Amino acid sequence: MTKTDLQVKAFIAMAEALGEAIKGLGSVPSGHLFAHVMGVMSLETYEKIINLLISAGHVKKSGHVLTWIGN
Repeated sequence: MTKTDLQVKAFIAMAEALGEAIKGLGSVPSGHLFAHVMGVMSLETYEKIINLLISAGHVKKSGHVLTWIGN
């Protein structure tokens, strides 16, 4: 497995974990969620994942609050 393959798998795993966290909480202030994961991912990666979840229709962002709306 190449480094790129491992990076893609890690990104997908992080996206699934953040999605599950938001789903389990129902809604959460984005800053609070990032505070819990900042030791394992950069702010840039976090924002990319949140934007992906939003564009996929799983999460809605109102102000700074993320709310699970998807499947």
